[in-house]
Formats: sequence, structure tokens, C-alpha cells
Amino acid sequence: MSRDYTVVVERDADGYYIASVPQLPGCHTQARSLDELMVRAKEAIALFADDELGTPTLEFVGVQRVTVAA
Repeated sequence: MSRDYTVVVERDADGYYIASVPQLPGCHTQARSLDELMVRAKEAIALFADDELGTPTLEFVGVQRVTVAA
């Protein structure tokens, strides 16, 4: 059985790409390239699912940008 997961990708100050999976709190990985990041994200999801998961309880809805006056 396969499941779909949302992967949020960011880049840090050192140029590493960071992947987070909102449906799986604590499931993160990083890599130097986007291709390697997706390979590692799939591995992290599979390992997380084997160790922790029955059915995800969170549904990813979206990302919003807000501006806060300093």
C-alpha cells in the first residue's frame, strides 16, 4: 500500500536543503541537492512509518506568509 505525503522544502544559510513532513511531526532530513533530498525524504518517511506510525492524524492544508511589524 502506498500513501502520499507533503514534503516542505527549505534552504538554510549554508545552502543545505531541509525537508520536513507536516503529517509526521519530527520527520526531517537534509541534503546538498534537491535530488538527494527527495531520496532521503522517502527513506525518512519509510523509517518513521515503520517505527512510529499507524495512520497520520494531521492533514497538510497549506502555507501562508504573514507580515509582522517590527
